[in-house]
Amino acid sequence: MKTVKILPLLLLAAALPAEAALQVFACEPEWGALVTELAGDKADVYVATTALQDPHQIQARPSLLAKMRRADLVVCTGAELEIGWLPLILRQAANPRVQPNQPGYFEAFHHVTMLEVPTVLDRSQGDVHPYGNPHLQADPRNIAKVAGPLADKLAEVDRANAATYAQRRADFALRWDAALRRWAERAAPLKGARVVGHHRSWPYLADWLGLQEVAFLEPKPSIPPSGAHLAALLEQLKGTPVRAIIRTAYEDERPSQWLAERIHAPAVLVPHTVGATAQVTDLFTLYDAEIDALLGAR
Repeated sequence: MKTVKILPLLLLAAALPAEAALQVFACEPEWGALVTELAGDKADVYVATTALQDPHQIQARPSLLAKMRRADLVVCTGAELEIGWLPLILRQAANPRVQPNQPGYFEAFHHVTMLEVPTVLDRSQGDVHPYGNPHLQADPRNIAKVAGPLADKLAEVDRANAATYAQRRADFALRWDAALRRWAERAAPLKGARVVGHHRSWPYLADWLGLQEVAFLEPKPSIPPSGAHLAALLEQLKGTPVRAIIRTAYEDERPSQWLAERIHAPAVLVPHTVGATAQVTDLFTLYDAEIDALLGAR
């Protein structure tokens, strides 16, 4: 009887690649985290920046170019947050799937109500964004607004897994709604609290929690604070109780500390995205940490 050798066939089958995951290029950690929530193992997510980097100012590294060439979907904030580096990467990668106005290109800002939209564009006023303040991820209600359109986009570019994206979208919405209610209850004591920001990173956080932004360390957006400006700020804040001076993980802590010592208010790092502190590992822990940081400021 002739022996059938099946071992080589089994080895060959084991060597065959599994179904390829959707290749997603996320500009910021919050969007990488949201794609992971909505796609699970159906997407291979590459995040171009970290919480310790200013997303306005990123070097167009060869590694970014290589990832962009392979991407099926690009997910970014938009509103010109990435204007200093993303257009160059897109142009040099020459990947037709993910160019602006193509199915593989997604900008979050289109799906939320933008704050601080300028009525006059004047670059002498610093780094002014024509579409409004792009730091929209500081408000978890905006994450909810982006999640639905992003799930639709995932299904559009990867129709084979559309049912998975729909199911995960529904599951995320239930968990997110519950978290929003919990966060609103925990953050209630913060309503009306006065804060000083480093950059104009927090209007969405202030709108969500009812904070009052009474001053900024930067004299103009993205202009580093000078000694003269800090001295004027100190004079301005005399007699004004301030709960905290808040900054992101990538901003210089020294101006905050200088002012904190003189107005006797704490300088606080408020996590602005996933990875800003060791405890912030996903979107849910991000907003827990935002509230914790502000509640802990005494």
